[in-house]
Amino acid sequence: MINYGKNLFEGTAMYYSQYRPMYPASLIRYLIGKFSLDGSGHMLDLGCGTGQFAFRFTDWFERIVGIDTEPEMIQEATRISKEIRVENVEFFNGNLDTYKDVSNKNFRFVTIAKAFHWMDREEILEILYEMVSDRGGIAIIDNYSPHKEILPWQMKVKEVVKQWYGNERRAGNTTYSHPTISHQEIVANSKFSLEDYQLPTYEQLWTVESIIGNIYSTSYGAKRLLGDNVEAFEKHLKEELLSIEKTGVFKEQLNIKVIFALKTN
Repeated sequence: MINYGKNLFEGTAMYYSQYRPMYPASLIRYLIGKFSLDGSGHMLDLGCGTGQFAFRFTDWFERIVGIDTEPEMIQEATRISKEIRVENVEFFNGNLDTYKDVSNKNFRFVTIAKAFHWMDREEILEILYEMVSDRGGIAIIDNYSPHKEILPWQMKVKEVVKQWYGNERRAGNTTYSHPTISHQEIVANSKFSLEDYQLPTYEQLWTVESIIGNIYSTSYGAKRLLGDNVEAFEKHLKEELLSIEKTGVFKEQLNIKVIFALKTN
């Protein structure tokens, strides 16, 4: 397990809550049906970020817990929950092991949305097995598509980002490389039973503003990493994007896979 340090997502929370794409309603409906959610029991959202995914399930549980190691993410999630008057979600700043020591909750449903790759996956599954109720399970949301065709506007974004941020993808106090062992293999070798589901392809619309905001929401594109070059970076990227599409609206076809770790006994 790589130690990325304490500032992996420092300064990104505001952009995370505003610009990370929302998951489609079809995914939420599928998960509600898959786990026969009925408003009872508890849910855990691990690596919850600013809470947007957890908030989609507030009608379907008595209580929801969101856990994230980044204090800024938890602060933003707490702010949003007060703003939208959600009363059955609580947020915990720390890791799963620490939370387990202060709580004896069992969860019928756990989500890990695009965060599993940051974790010690084998250890997380080992801990969660004792925390998940019988016939409950984990939904790991993953959109990693290494062989997906890169659109011209996405290629231009990558080029500009490399020019201003450097060739290596920074992650906290080191650089990032995606795990070589798949999430499916990790789950298959755990105590859980493995299933997966491919969500139908859907379209995401981007604007110049949302593309820049999404970059600032990432570990590698945190605004603080640009130093005094923020204005120059934004001007450069805007000019390049508008040279490709004058309307400033860009389309992307998204593919999401849900990897299930189910507690069947």
